[in-house]
Amino acid sequence: MRTEDLTALAVSMRDRAYCPYSRFSVGAALECSDGSVFTGCNVENASYPVGLCAERAAAAAAVAAGHRDFIRIAIAGGGPRFCYPCGMCRQFLAEFSPELEVLCLNGRGELRELTLGQFLPFGFDAGALH
Repeated sequence: MRTEDLTALAVSMRDRAYCPYSRFSVGAALECSDGSVFTGCNVENASYPVGLCAERAAAAAAVAAGHRDFIRIAIAGGGPRFCYPCGMCRQFLAEFSPELEVLCLNGRGELRELTLGQFLPFGFDAGALH
C-alpha cells in the first residue's frame, strides 16, 4: 500500500474517535505483510485507565482476524505536534513486530517516519521471561 493511502486511512479514523474527555482524536492504520490493513481509533472512558488507544485498537483487530505480521502503522493526531505512540502502545506493538515502521502525523498532515526500535530501544520481550 502506498504511504499516502495508509496515512489517509489513519486520518479518516480520527473522525470515529470517542474522546469526550481529552478531545484529542487519534486514528491508526496498521498494515500487515500480506497487504491487509486494520484500522482503529482511540476510545476513552470516564474511568481513564479503561480507555483504548488507536494503535492497540488496530492491532487487536488484526490479531482477532488472525494476523500477527505487522510491517507498518500510521498514527494520526489532530494537534500541531507529531502523534507518537504512548509507552503502552510501543510495548504492545513490539510483541508482534519489534522493528515496525511507524508513520507519525500531526494535524497539518506532516509526516515523520521512525521505527519502533527507535521508540523502544530496550523493550521488554519474551526473552526476558527465561
